[in-house]
Amino acid sequence: MFAITLVWALTPSAPVSTGRDAASPASTSTVRTDGRGITTPRDVTSVWLSKPTGPGYLQPGSDPSVLPGPILITDKENNRLLVVDPQGRVRWQFPGPDSLAPGQRFLIPDDAFFSPNGKQIIATEEDDFVISVIDVASRRITWRYGTPGVAGSGPNQLWNPDDAMLLQGGYVLSADIKNCRIVLIAPGKHEIRRQIGQVGGCAHDPPSTFGSPNGVFPMRNGHWLVTEINGDWVDEMGLNGTVYWSTNPPGVLYPSDSNEIGPDRFLTVDYSSPGQIVIFNSAGQALWRFDPTGTNALNHPSLALPLPNGDILCNDDGNDRVIVVDPRTNKIVWQYGHSGIPGTAPGFLNTPDGVDLLPPHSLLVTHAQTLHEPPH
Repeated sequence: MFAITLVWALTPSAPVSTGRDAASPASTSTVRTDGRGITTPRDVTSVWLSKPTGPGYLQPGSDPSVLPGPILITDKENNRLLVVDPQGRVRWQFPGPDSLAPGQRFLIPDDAFFSPNGKQIIATEEDDFVISVIDVASRRITWRYGTPGVAGSGPNQLWNPDDAMLLQGGYVLSADIKNCRIVLIAPGKHEIRRQIGQVGGCAHDPPSTFGSPNGVFPMRNGHWLVTEINGDWVDEMGLNGTVYWSTNPPGVLYPSDSNEIGPDRFLTVDYSSPGQIVIFNSAGQALWRFDPTGTNALNHPSLALPLPNGDILCNDDGNDRVIVVDPRTNKIVWQYGHSGIPGTAPGFLNTPDGVDLLPPHSLLVTHAQTLHEPPH
């Protein structure tokens, strides 16, 4: 059904379950996040996630058990964030009727991730040039950096920020694509504490310059994985500017949001049409490639994340869908959204541009032990 190129035999990089049983998304236990005693309740979603009602809206052939719980979808052209459960039911939405204060707007969100404590969402509104932190329970914006609708590199300005991450202690780290820099913003302030790269220096020569970076993702060792659009580069780097290696994801025209999924195993997507999902190593060798053709082709996918069972969650932007791919069977095993048909009704999306899992499986919760406050 879906065309696959298998370059090497794939050893699943995430823990693989013995069956298709989904992990419980809620428990009364806690997850330890760092040595200071910060914890993330496994039932943190219970205070704001609505009870499931009504039918689900999955595409035929979808298996809800492949997901460990609900997922967060950044529904870009519908100007909203959705939490959708494995059965395809919307359980939370932002903005709500009273979410935005007078004069506030929430437009074209690009990516969104839960905070390390699971109580906030950090959303990047790339084409509106702002980063917003949202309190999940109240559905209110509590902090914002950038001037809505105004691109720039001056105070409180960004130019296409992408994949902002909320660190322990409140620091915000973000790629700033068209300014060709990575910025570290002080907690709760409108002050760039550290800049890596040079505004206008958009060639690959890290840490001096970056070729339009579109992602800075946490690694298990405390380093960061940087994706550069220009020249198809991925770099492992520390926030002190040390570059440990750089490589070209093989056969990728437009790399997007590369992230670590295991020892020397990295996941990226090709934001092209047709697009692809690729697992590669630091030597630039392809370990697995998903590149269906014809009517099944991916259309500008922008992010793929690993699931606990070894499957891959991906937002296929131009096809208005979010999918789960099983790399062992080389099939799409779950889909929310109608392929190539945008809409706002239940079961429909319009250019979904980001995904995350709900705590305790979310990206920043699972990396919380290495998201310490950066050195001054």
